[in-house]
Amino acid sequence: MPQNSTRRSTKQISGEDIVVETAWLYYHDGLNQSDIANRLKVSRATVVNYLQEARERGYIHTKLSPEAFNTHRAAIALCERFGLKAAYILPDGSGTADDQASRIIRGAADWLPSLLEPGDRLGVAWGKTIYDVAEQLEQTVIPDLTVLQLVGSMATPYGFSADVCSSNVARKFSANCINLHVPAILSTAEIAETLRAETLIANQLDAINHCNKTLFAVGSCLPNSHVASSGVASQKELQDYIANGAVGVLCGRFIDAKGDPVGGPLDDRMMGIELDQLRHRDMGILVSVGQDRVAAAVAAMRGGYATHMVTSQSCAAAMMELA
Repeated sequence: MPQNSTRRSTKQISGEDIVVETAWLYYHDGLNQSDIANRLKVSRATVVNYLQEARERGYIHTKLSPEAFNTHRAAIALCERFGLKAAYILPDGSGTADDQASRIIRGAADWLPSLLEPGDRLGVAWGKTIYDVAEQLEQTVIPDLTVLQLVGSMATPYGFSADVCSSNVARKFSANCINLHVPAILSTAEIAETLRAETLIANQLDAINHCNKTLFAVGSCLPNSHVASSGVASQKELQDYIANGAVGVLCGRFIDAKGDPVGGPLDDRMMGIELDQLRHRDMGILVSVGQDRVAAAVAAMRGGYATHMVTSQSCAAAMMELA
């Protein structure tokens, strides 16, 4: 019997079916595009179009094994230099800085589910990087996972406030979410102290202090950094922290080159996890995007906040130069 006798003829395959058929032949049967064109009696260009349509419809989900990114030389060197448990280093490619950032975000979203276990309590920071990671996460159920908002909310025009970041991560993992129902920064230390004593807020702060894993990015201290543009810190307050040695921002808190807390005018008014409570968790997953955040990422690793790193090859090289 001829090999193709049990397969439908192309006259019986049309519309959505032929897109699925093309994807199956290419990804499951291992046929090349020319073989598929001959099989379906269409042009090779049509096969290319069908495969593109399958990807656009979300029929195709392709992932490289984490070992492709965390066992090569750059990842191993970064782990050895900074005492990390694992690093996930994405190749730079030949695209723009935005293309490189997209790779890092996608890599973090692909890796994160494998780092979580049932019963984990995942503390989630805020910012565009974490928001973008949440957007890229595939829907995955991790039983008994709790996601906790690590810092209060802020009035940001960008849509990636802390409550949105934590809620989106929880939604993608079908997890319980504990939000922190206060602003990130209050007008006076007295108001902050009063709110910390409220039973609801005190319980939420206690909960975030007991997370065993964290997901975060570290911001720079540049004038256009998110800590300033979101209104958490004024330019004068930012300059005060820089004058005291700040090189990065972690959950709204400033750190110096060694990763130690830098004191300043916002400390008593900040609502969220303290830096000392972020150190030495079972796992601290740092997603670092961009050369402008290299110094801040190095500070976070030195300070013991990160056990796992996701970044690009060029950023990893720059981090090694600063070590």
